[in-house]
Amino acid sequence: MSTSTLSGPATPPHPAAPSTANGGSAPASRRRGPSGTLWLVLHQNRAAIRSVAILIVLVSAVLIAMHVLIQDRIGAMQQSSCYTPASWDRIECRIQLGRIEMLSRMFTDILQPAVTAVPVLIGMFLGGPLLAQEYERGTVRLVLTQSVSPRRWLLTRLAVPGATVLVATAVLAALTSWVWWSDIYHGPVAFDPPFQGFTYPVLGLAPVAWSLFGLALGVLVGQLLRRTVAAVLVSGVVVAIAQAVMVAWRPFFWPLVEEEQPYNRMLSGFVQPADSWVVERGVVLADGTRMTDDECFQSASVCNEAPTSWGQYHPVSHLVPIQLVEAGLLLVLTALVVTVVLRRFTRAGV
Repeated sequence: MSTSTLSGPATPPHPAAPSTANGGSAPASRRRGPSGTLWLVLHQNRAAIRSVAILIVLVSAVLIAMHVLIQDRIGAMQQSSCYTPASWDRIECRIQLGRIEMLSRMFTDILQPAVTAVPVLIGMFLGGPLLAQEYERGTVRLVLTQSVSPRRWLLTRLAVPGATVLVATAVLAALTSWVWWSDIYHGPVAFDPPFQGFTYPVLGLAPVAWSLFGLALGVLVGQLLRRTVAAVLVSGVVVAIAQAVMVAWRPFFWPLVEEEQPYNRMLSGFVQPADSWVVERGVVLADGTRMTDDECFQSASVCNEAPTSWGQYHPVSHLVPIQLVEAGLLLVLTALVVTVVLRRFTRAGV
């Protein structure tokens, strides 16, 4: 890889360059568009950028079409007096309801798990190979011999896929949040609270923050392993483990609401508020002793006689604060991972 390679394609001199008044040649016009290291990185990532763009266009088309079809069916149900649950025993209402249910199931059972897996896939196929293939081919050592500094080369190398991921996941998150809010959460069929396992990761800032973190984590794994196939596989596992750890931490990102209720014998204790996320629950015995549900499994007869139940939960109003805290934490971790990658790359011996 020569200096000219990092500087983009050479521009041949014009055979008939105009002369200035002093007899010298006029300066050649500059080539428009990106040049130098940016041109090289864009050239290296053109296949990935095109693939992401095509995928986002297709998914966007599916989500928009789903919204239009659901709203069309809802309008038809309202016009035919089929929107209220009391009318769903009628055959024509059941048919229209079935069509909305099919579209809603496509969103909750197919699209949501697919979007939840996006950060893992980004870490595997964009982050993992980004530096691993450079080390594996040996081309990364040539960076030290070029006029472009290793730090600038690496920052540009990270910025292009980073910007691609940022734009693509922002569009995806906006569309999934819009369809969920307008057609699923406020729709007549699906029961899909925001804190459910495959629902939370597709809403708001979660897809964007997790995708950027997955990319950075994959890059670090590739830098450590320096083998493309191994980096791809290990990056997916590491990002998935990070998601599992975050799920365990998530309940503590915002103060829990604690509530006591009269013991509901029909529902076996604490009655969950609508669309909330119950983190812990149990009973309060007559003497004031508190027991959790896990403890009640060993003393069921004692808990069944309890006069009061208690629960700690996050109401639906906590969704945005929890996502803001989680996104901020992920962005800080992303910055730390990128800093580690830069320090390892720019020190002696790459």
